[in-house]
Amino acid sequence: MSIWIISGVIFIYFTLLFFLAQYLHNNSIVDLAWGIGFVLVAITGYLIMPTKTTVSTIILVLVTIWGVRLFFHLAKRNIGKPEDYRYVNMRKRWGNHWPRLKAYLNVFVLQGVLLLVVSMPILLVMTSSVNTFYWWNGLGVGIWLVGFAYETVGDYELAKFKKTKSNHGKLLTSGLWSTTRHPNYFGEALSWWGIFLVSLNDTRNIWGIIGPMAITLLLLFVSGVPLLEKKYKDRSDFIAYAHKTPKFVPFIGKKGL
Repeated sequence: MSIWIISGVIFIYFTLLFFLAQYLHNNSIVDLAWGIGFVLVAITGYLIMPTKTTVSTIILVLVTIWGVRLFFHLAKRNIGKPEDYRYVNMRKRWGNHWPRLKAYLNVFVLQGVLLLVVSMPILLVMTSSVNTFYWWNGLGVGIWLVGFAYETVGDYELAKFKKTKSNHGKLLTSGLWSTTRHPNYFGEALSWWGIFLVSLNDTRNIWGIIGPMAITLLLLFVSGVPLLEKKYKDRSDFIAYAHKTPKFVPFIGKKGL
């Protein structure tokens, strides 16, 4: 029952965002909604669960910190700017044949479904009454911290780099960006593997592995890494950078394009 309530909250959340996006004529506001959506899942689940547990409290805190940080980062970067080119291209492909319905289904409903899939570790914890805490749950917190640091510092380094006019048109290849070509995406994926490990205080919660697997696959093959790799693949400086810098996993990841 709790899962249906949480799903309903997310459905309403993305539906309201859809109407706001149509008013603003900017479907890319859905990107801002991504982090806060997970916070909604965690808070809703925590409020309706009959018995609060140590693990559920920890996950609530970690997810809230992660989601709020991501929201403010994207808001600072995107608010006041035109619709992102990805969504502009979608509008062009859709043409005049039911564009709003296609936006609702292909952007907002789809993101809501994907969010719930990635949220699987949260959903399982928030519907469990098991109140145990094992050493690997603590390890999960540590992994989350490393991932959160990679994502946060990577975003900070990139924002600072772009503020310097002399860096215009150049690639950031120092700091965390010298260890992986996508430290922010790697950090996001690692954070969710940490949350999954925290959630493993109940045997049934092993199914939560669907969450970190989904976000890792999305970032690696769908919405994150591939778009940027395609954007820069023909630049000589990027080719040289890619030859010596791992694509995803720092230090030991696959090199090259």
